[in-house]
Amino acid sequence: MTRPVSPTDRSPLHNVGAWTLRRARIGPNDLALVDADRSLDYRALHERTGRCAALLVARGVGRGDRVAVLLGNGTAYLELVLAAARIGAIAVPLNARLTAREVSALLADCTPKLLVHEPGLADTASAAIAALADPPELLDGRAGYEAALVAHEPRETIEPVSPEDPMILMYTSGTTGRPKGALLPHRKTLFNSLNAALFFGLRADDRVLVTLPLFHSFGLAILSLPTLYAGGAVFLEPRFDAARTWRRVEEDRITFLGGVPTQLGALLDALEASTPAPDTGTLRFLFGAGAAVPLEQIRAYEARGLVLKQGFGQTETSILCCLDARDAIRKAGSVGRPVFHAELRVVRQDTLDAEPVHWIDAADGETGEIVVRGPITMLGYWNRPDETAATLRGEWLRTGDLATRDGEGFVTLVGRARDMYISGGENVYPAEIEATYREHPAVEDIAVVGVADRRWGEVGRAFVVPQKGAALDAEALRAWGAERLAAFKLPREFVGIDELPRTETGKVQKHRLDTAPRETEATS
Repeated sequence: MTRPVSPTDRSPLHNVGAWTLRRARIGPNDLALVDADRSLDYRALHERTGRCAALLVARGVGRGDRVAVLLGNGTAYLELVLAAARIGAIAVPLNARLTAREVSALLADCTPKLLVHEPGLADTASAAIAALADPPELLDGRAGYEAALVAHEPRETIEPVSPEDPMILMYTSGTTGRPKGALLPHRKTLFNSLNAALFFGLRADDRVLVTLPLFHSFGLAILSLPTLYAGGAVFLEPRFDAARTWRRVEEDRITFLGGVPTQLGALLDALEASTPAPDTGTLRFLFGAGAAVPLEQIRAYEARGLVLKQGFGQTETSILCCLDARDAIRKAGSVGRPVFHAELRVVRQDTLDAEPVHWIDAADGETGEIVVRGPITMLGYWNRPDETAATLRGEWLRTGDLATRDGEGFVTLVGRARDMYISGGENVYPAEIEATYREHPAVEDIAVVGVADRRWGEVGRAFVVPQKGAALDAEALRAWGAERLAAFKLPREFVGIDELPRTETGKVQKHRLDTAPRETEATS
């Protein structure tokens, strides 16, 4: 009889870093990774990942230590994630669009041993570590990284880990003004890959084009790692360009790609403008996530003979729901049914303060909060015990997303219990922006809300109460914020207001603020 695997059992078999070893044995000559500089089969990927693991060990990185990655899309990114896993360390993807101040705050929180950065971000990296009491070692992620790989022999050892051992620390902006690091274990990467493999029907001959940044869960956990798990090939683009995407589909015989709704719209526009039309015969499907895809967009893809699948999730869980193309039109607006390897409920909000055993499921069509349990959930938030306790309730994870569920099990989002909005595929949390702007000497108070925008889906509108005697200067506020916040977080509008509407307990009543569309569309 086989003994059941305990969550605390440690074995190299549980280590995601062992995937390259297995693939190198099964199909050593199969294509694995392609970027602007190189093309790697699985034998070469395994060798380079082994050299990278040796590099990390030589720099003092060991089990549980963090390796911060501030890179654009390239083979080095995935090599670092897999090499860190191989030695039991934790990879920390950092948003390459952040300012030095924002990067510094994340580094102070996760205290990595090493920060591997893009050459073009050397100044950002240096400025970010300048004020740290225990700064990480810096490594240029191009020439410096390649030289270091050559200098080390491949490390073949796969560190034994348990399914619960952490593998990735991925930051998601917090609702209290500072980002939270979601700690993601090896078993989450495995079961997320299994869910993706089932829904996508992944095969070893698949060729995925990744234009989304690898510091996003979408690019890393939903597209890239599941494809490598299945033995397919990952083609990495440094940035999204709609016309170039269609050229890559034709030239590289891409079988699937993913994008957020704004990218899917841009791809449609580029497809209509292409003369002659690109050959999309190898493209099995496109995958959209970040928000429900509009019905007209679904129909437009269908009219061009292209299959559009949809999904929904969050950093803490990755994919939660999937909507297949066969249901896309009749269930338009839905995000689909729950994934195979997870249990999802929609729970009445008035019961959530009790213990999970007393939670009551919302009736069909009734709004409730999505909660989930299973092997795809995070371990918790790094150094945030109170927020971990509020989100993880026993086996269940509270997502903060409000939804309804119909009699067939299809889930439709209706709002967010937290204030987050999505702008161009980026999650934006108003609390972080508000906390930053409250440091401005001319701002007495501020509330930021997401408003509809034709190009970006949603953008920020800031309602500002100026300090007594100060005038509202929108351009000055925008310039000040640009030094402290990533561009996608900057409010597109600043509206002066005498006071913010509040409850008797002092909470801002954002539903009373003016979120109606304006005559002039906000622009980037």
